[in-house]
Amino acid sequence: MDTIHLYRRRYMPDETVELKDDLILYRDDNILVTKWNILKPRKDIDHGISVYYMKEGFKISKVFDSADRLVYWYCDIIETEYRPNENTYIFHDLLIDVLIYPDKHVEVVDLDEFADFTENLTLPAPLLAKALRQTNNLLRFIYEGHLDELTEPITSRE
Repeated sequence: MDTIHLYRRRYMPDETVELKDDLILYRDDNILVTKWNILKPRKDIDHGISVYYMKEGFKISKVFDSADRLVYWYCDIIETEYRPNENTYIFHDLLIDVLIYPDKHVEVVDLDEFADFTENLTLPAPLLAKALRQTNNLLRFIYEGHLDELTEPITSRE
């Protein structure tokens, strides 16, 4: 099988980065599981494992510090673009993020960035609406107690 290429497309800052060092642990038509180290050194986080739910439109990452302690679960709202001829995935970060701390405290972040993009019409309106729906679906899963089901592709591969 050809090499799989992974890219993260961010709008703030405007950049596309190849995730060339990410190790793919599993892939099927709906999910992709990767293990990674952070791209830029930080004191608070060091590495993690992520599951991309490509149809649902979110990525859930279990993020660790350098002592291998859980810092938080970090959930990105994403749009997945797959280019089969290139065997390439581009994960577009749709700005809204949800953090779940070890004590189960949930925090929704970066809504201010999302509001800026909404005001400036930087992203098409249907994509903005889709991001809100995907956030709502993710929060519903979390609030209804289904986080363990969403994180199982990670925890079963640790």
